[in-house]
Amino acid sequence: MASTSFNVVAPPVFNGDNYTIWAVKMKAYLRVFDLWEVVEVGGDPPVQRHANPTMAQLKQHSEEVAKRYKALSCIHSAISDSIFTRIMACENPKDAWDKLQEEFHGSDRTRQMQVLNLLREFEVLKMKDSETIRSILIK
Repeated sequence: MASTSFNVVAPPVFNGDNYTIWAVKMKAYLRVFDLWEVVEVGGDPPVQRHANPTMAQLKQHSEEVAKRYKALSCIHSAISDSIFTRIMACENPKDAWDKLQEEFHGSDRTRQMQVLNLLREFEVLKMKDSETIRSILIK
């Protein structure tokens, strides 16, 4: 009989470089534990609305609350201390994820501004008589 064990590895650690690569790896890591939906959807788990909830309802609610904290804990443990200080005030995983994404990947507007700045820099780039081709290529 074949065994299908899965050894859990530590989450990928983000130190401020290569956000896109880290984000893809981190999504996969969270999906392994069925936590990505909590990050993606965000918000608080639904409040118990029944006056006399059943044991199954109590258990389900408890599991939903626990997932939220597990996902946040996974994100906390997957970033360096210098990055952690930027999201330590976030109390739910979606807020933490969105804040990291905004800062390191940028919003659509931020990325458009970066492209415009790079185009502007390229347009004003001119070779001076004293510069070598190698020094221009390094720029």
